[in-house]
Order: sequence, then structure tokens, then C-alpha cells
Amino acid sequence: MNLLLGDSPGESIPRMGVSADDMAKSISLVDPFCHSSGVYPPLKVAAKPTPQAPAMTDLIKQELRDGVLTLTIDRPDKLNALTNAMYTRLADWIFAADEDDSIRVVILTGGPNCFTSGNDLVDFLQEPPTHLDSPAFRLMRAVTHLQKPLIAAVCGAAIGIGTTVLLHCDQVLVTRNAKLRMPFVNIGLCPEFGASLLLPRLLGQARAARLVLLGEGLNGSEAVAWGLANEAFDDGEQCLLAAQQIAQRFLAMPQGSLRQSRQLMKQAGMAELQATLREENTLFIQRLNTDEAKSALNALLNRSTDKNPPKGN
Repeated sequence: MNLLLGDSPGESIPRMGVSADDMAKSISLVDPFCHSSGVYPPLKVAAKPTPQAPAMTDLIKQELRDGVLTLTIDRPDKLNALTNAMYTRLADWIFAADEDDSIRVVILTGGPNCFTSGNDLVDFLQEPPTHLDSPAFRLMRAVTHLQKPLIAAVCGAAIGIGTTVLLHCDQVLVTRNAKLRMPFVNIGLCPEFGASLLLPRLLGQARAARLVLLGEGLNGSEAVAWGLANEAFDDGEQCLLAAQQIAQRFLAMPQGSLRQSRQLMKQAGMAELQATLREENTLFIQRLNTDEAKSALNALLNRSTDKNPPKGN
């Protein structure tokens, strides 16, 4: 199987000894990070589309109750790995929530055991981001433009975008065993979702460099101590319950005052954030074609298939 990068049909990387059928078993892009250390890559697979069952759009559950919209990434068998279709679904719901007066608070979660392990490897390889309106980037735009309180309930792994999305949430609740990590540099990429701007401001340059440049991770308790999260809980159910309780507190506030105060907190840096997002996303796309990213992808794919060997017919 030849892997083709971006939109350059003549450029390929060496065969990796993995058939399209083997890859169709779907490997989370960051499975290795949930168990050890590693990588977070992308490229295009010149292979037939992989049948998906259930439909990927069914893997985002939504519940609207008393003004609170809860969006749950529901793909536990793949550690809630995200596909392009799932990014699109999340963005659609968040854009719609912003326009719906009956929705006043949004909760984002992956359930009681795992937030998200990042991108689905097979889907990411088949359709990597190639333009600034790619599904993952569109989700970033939906989140950064949301005018209503956004609460994250993070239980277990939160890898890559699972960590960077937290920088845009009004409240971040975690379990003590949560694993926050941004392994972009590890695989020759660059930060996304404004992390290169927001993390140094939030944590200081030295701590931000530990997370972004060295790819180190934090558990839930450390995330609270560093200011990336508000509160840590012993288990996922406690974390989810606390998110609902905070949502009720937001609902009890004068809504006009709440919205305007939130706007004041965010608007000063919005132009700079949007410029950073454009720069990060453009560089992210460009770096997909570098030798560093290709080499890291080879290593990640080989490690992942070693952990998920093909099964006999």
C-alpha cells in the first residue's frame, strides 16, 4: 500500500507492509499515547474508503434538557477517536446551539471513561486536512465563536485536540486519572487550536514549552495545579455530575449579563486568536508533507499495527 501525501499524487512514502483491510480495523491516531508516549500524525491513504458502521455521525450523542445541551463523544471501543464526520457533527451542533435561544449552556464530554484519544488514524490518513475549512478546523471556528458558556467534563485520556479544546472552555472539570497531552512536535507537526498563543500566556513560557515542545503530559490533579482545569474528581460519574451542577449555576445567572460579561472576557484577544488559528492551521497542513512527519507516521503506523495485528480470515 502506498501512502500519498496531501494533494501530490506522485509523492509517496515506502510501503509499510499493511494492507487496506488491515488498516480498515481503524487504529486511533494516538493509541500509543494513551499507554506510553509517542506521536500524532496525518497523511492520505491511497485506498478505497473504509465502510463505517455505525455511521460516524451517530457517534456524537446529544441531549437537550432544561436549556443545557450535552454533546457526548460516544465511541468507547476506539477510545473516542475522532473522524472527519464526527468533527463535522460536533461543529454543526455547536453552530446550531449558538443560534438556538432555548440552549443556554453547552457541555462537551466523552462519557465517564475517556474524553478523546485524538484523531482516528485511518480516517486521518485517508482525508487529512488540506484547507482552512477542513472539518477539524471548522470545529475550532465553531468553538471559538460560541457565545454561550462551554463546559468540558474530561474523564480519562484527552490527547491532542482533546487538550487544546480545553483552552476555550469556560469551565474544565477532570478526573484525577485524566491524561492531557499534546504530542504535535513529537511527530513533526505544530500546535493547533491557538495553543501556541494561549498556553504561554496561561502557564508561562517554561511550563508551556514542557507541554508543547517536549510533549509532556499532565494528569488531572496536575492540570488543576497548573491552571488548565478547575477541579479534579475521583471518578467519571462525579465529574459528569459536577458539570451538570455548574451548568445549572450558569442557568441561574441573569442571561444578558452573563453573555455580555463573557464577551468582554474574550473579545479583547479574539482578533489575535483568529490570526493565530489561521497561521497554525496553515503550517499544520504544510508540515504534513515534511520528511519529519512522514517518518513519524511510518513509526506510528508500525507501532499501532504491532499492537493490533491482523486477524485470520
